[in-house]
Amino acid sequence: MKIEIKDIVSKKILSEAKGYLDIGFTHSLNPYSGCAFSCRYCYVREMPIQKFKDIPWGEWVDIKTNAAENYRDEIIKLRQKNKTVNIFMSSATDPYQPMERKAAVTQRILEAMIENPPNLLQIQTRSPLITRDLDLLVKLKEKCEVLVSMTIETDREDIKRIFSPYAPGIKLRLKALREIHAAGIATQVSISPVLPFTPEFPKLVEGIVDRIWIDTLTIGDGSMGRRSERLGMPQLFEGHGLSEWYRRDIHVRVEKYFKKSFPHKMIHVSKNEAFPKL
Repeated sequence: MKIEIKDIVSKKILSEAKGYLDIGFTHSLNPYSGCAFSCRYCYVREMPIQKFKDIPWGEWVDIKTNAAENYRDEIIKLRQKNKTVNIFMSSATDPYQPMERKAAVTQRILEAMIENPPNLLQIQTRSPLITRDLDLLVKLKEKCEVLVSMTIETDREDIKRIFSPYAPGIKLRLKALREIHAAGIATQVSISPVLPFTPEFPKLVEGIVDRIWIDTLTIGDGSMGRRSERLGMPQLFEGHGLSEWYRRDIHVRVEKYFKKSFPHKMIHVSKNEAFPKL
């Protein structure tokens, strides 16, 4: 898939947390606009950032070349006001999508954070590229709370190919989680959105995560399922014989299932439990 990549200069990099992020997080941080992983269910497809674009979601990425500089300036101003800074990176892109390998925007942001740390940083990604920056995460952990949350919405590669064909493989994500956890960094598996999985899914993350977060296409798309409906998710599930997984109560079933294998305090569901109390 051809992707239009542009370098841009952003006015600011820290955005005030809204929606499900406003329970605990103070800011979101997106090193890029657009996302090359192009997951079919991504709610950002229904947001203004994409609605006013002529290019389809997944076929464009803007690189915020001055992101690290912006962070330095903005965190200093926030600290001067004695503000708590709990950052979610990222809410509308993946900070470790393929162009990060060369652009290194996220890497430079982490370096800036080591100099001027937030109170908490949660990194949300589905990319094993994050292990490249493991040394930076270990340094940052000494200065603030750090949680690495890896999206693993299913343990079935055939399901992944239907919903997120351009995203990294599941085994690679699990391997990355294992490395990060072994380095002493707090880890979370984000089953978001819940997609069909095998009974063995809990065993795959046993011992490599400190927290399990569950969200769905109906309670987690920011509009109680309406965005997911406009994206054609009910039809996509139905077309592959998966309609039983597109239920408004699927999060209840998944929560109960994972609680059979993990302490209840490790399992968290959707908006009200999105903020990690480390």
